[in-house]
Amino acid sequence: MQALQVASRIAINNILLATDFSRTSKAALPYAAALAGWYGAKIFTVHVVPYEPYVVVPTEGPLPIDEDVVWNRAKQELEQFPPAGCFGGVQHEEILRRGELWAAISDVIRAKNIDLIVMGTHGRHGFKKLMLGSDAEKIYRQATCPVLTVGPHVAQPTQTAWQAKRILFATDFSDASLRALPFAMSLAEENQASLTLVQMIPLVPWQYKEAIEENTRKKLHDLIPAEAWCKPEFVVGFDFPPEGIVGVAREREVDLIVMGVRKAAAAAIKAHLPWSTASAVVSAAPCPVLTVRV
Repeated sequence: MQALQVASRIAINNILLATDFSRTSKAALPYAAALAGWYGAKIFTVHVVPYEPYVVVPTEGPLPIDEDVVWNRAKQELEQFPPAGCFGGVQHEEILRRGELWAAISDVIRAKNIDLIVMGTHGRHGFKKLMLGSDAEKIYRQATCPVLTVGPHVAQPTQTAWQAKRILFATDFSDASLRALPFAMSLAEENQASLTLVQMIPLVPWQYKEAIEENTRKKLHDLIPAEAWCKPEFVVGFDFPPEGIVGVAREREVDLIVMGVRKAAAAAIKAHLPWSTASAVVSAAPCPVLTVRV
């Protein structure tokens, strides 16, 4: 494998914090605030009101905004959503939109030059995910900027602001996964963090494991430039990727997982398959997951 160039510092000027006002989305607040503090970024807190049929349909045109109960309730909740002092001295702005979730989010991304999306997720998986889909996955498989997802098993930072002191980069050596490596390296340097590169390989006969592990460890090593500021650790495991990645994250008390994802497939259902690696990791991870779409 050809080593990547030394990563330059990531520029994050504008952060989009997506919220539905649930406890799950509130869990993402301290992570957005921490990232904004590191990079001197502005936070745009965005809520999207979906189109819904009215019980009584107006005879002419849409219901006026001042009579729209759903819109006005959402506006009030958005104004109260960030608790007082939550963002400290960080600049922030609230944006309320109506429409389909991704269409509205993508409009804000373009209008505000968003560099990073932060959001909480309920972590649907398995049959429930197949039936209901995942709003988080709709976004991180379509957004061209990185997306930080805070899943249901992520603990809230206590007393001090969140710090990413232990970063795990998961790869299968595909172009999609390697797209995320510069972000992992830059964030590790930004936080003077330890960096662990992980490759999980399932279903390997025991007699080949030693040779495969040695070869894979060398490939991981070769990804890192000789002049890189840190000396990463390399972990090769023999497990299904979601379980293996989450297992290493728990064992090493990782603060952040970084991984690449592919763009949503043309067939919409493929983006919601309940067994996709990224979806499974986000659902079970003990820490936030930063996904970078190829």
